[in-house]
Amino acid sequence: MDLAALHPSRIIAVARAAAARPDVDFLCFGESDQPFPQAAAAAVHAALDRGDALYPDVRGVPALRQALADYLTALHAEPVDESRIQVTGSGMTAVNVALSATVRAGDRVVLHTPAWPNPANAARLRGADLDVLPLDPLPDGGFRLDMDRLAAKLAGARAFVLNSPNNPTGWTATLDELTTILALCRQLGVWLISDEVYSRLVYDNSDAAPSVLDVAGPEDRVIVCNSFSKAWAMTGWRLGWMVVPEGARDAIAEVVEVTQSGSPPFSQAGALAALADTGFVGRFREHCREGRQLAVDGLAGLNGVRIAPPDGAFYAFIGVDGLTDSLDLSLRLVHDHGVAVAPGSAFGEGGVGYLRLCFAQARPRMERAMQRVRAGLQAR
Repeated sequence: MDLAALHPSRIIAVARAAAARPDVDFLCFGESDQPFPQAAAAAVHAALDRGDALYPDVRGVPALRQALADYLTALHAEPVDESRIQVTGSGMTAVNVALSATVRAGDRVVLHTPAWPNPANAARLRGADLDVLPLDPLPDGGFRLDMDRLAAKLAGARAFVLNSPNNPTGWTATLDELTTILALCRQLGVWLISDEVYSRLVYDNSDAAPSVLDVAGPEDRVIVCNSFSKAWAMTGWRLGWMVVPEGARDAIAEVVEVTQSGSPPFSQAGALAALADTGFVGRFREHCREGRQLAVDGLAGLNGVRIAPPDGAFYAFIGVDGLTDSLDLSLRLVHDHGVAVAPGSAFGEGGVGYLRLCFAQARPRMERAMQRVRAGLQAR
């Protein structure tokens, strides 16, 4: 693989520009300003005090694997056994391990766009051929995935990388859509890699978004990737997990061994404590719900600007009529208006003409940031 073929992150370009100014409202990363569960920090300190910092079981600490299996079984329609749980160094590590385990050079990998760019780059590192399917924009500012076009793309493909709820659009697949996607993958022999890191951040009063785990069985060629980063506001902890087919974990663990050699046991102790704080995710979801409304209200009535309340995740994906260079506009918003948002072009061809901002912020920051974004869009 020629590393020059990797696409550099345009989000990082904006972040570096913002770092040079102390007064910028920083909304370009997928990160909240809210603290992680305090029980998690206490658990890490306790683990370190007892010397729990030696090489771990590469599969994950047994107590955390069992807690994740119990958590997922309670949350979704189909049970998940502990034997299918693999702990990873982050959600992105989970995606990378899934691709490493299933994809070889020359295989075709289908992805939808707009989407977080890292999985596409991870597939490129595997030497895969990428086949991108744009989500269809709707008149109200939302998006949909065309199942007929997906079926055509999946024929002959090795894997399909699904992200629902979606970063950056907030598009969230329905249970019927997931059932159709799974049926297509079964029929065509395609691995389904489902990135569900935002599964708990939905705004229809459900406890979780529809998941592949609601419809898939343990024998399906399905790998579900998740993380503590988003729903538990634990971005810097770099801890995630995978749900793999029954009987596949030992082989997957070998891939984890040569990728990261396991995750720190003291971090896993913190994750176990976070799972036990059963009220945290609900409180954080309500925090995001308030930010979501502030984002929509902040741009209401602005000519040439489209924004729809997203079904899931914690991003506003803002369509701007006539916008052809979203990176240039994002940099001007930093330099001229003191607010950092991500350029839509960072998320693939489906993101051209858009900006993305993370609304998982406290009200004072969101209100100020939206005033700045509105002023910048009016002045462009």
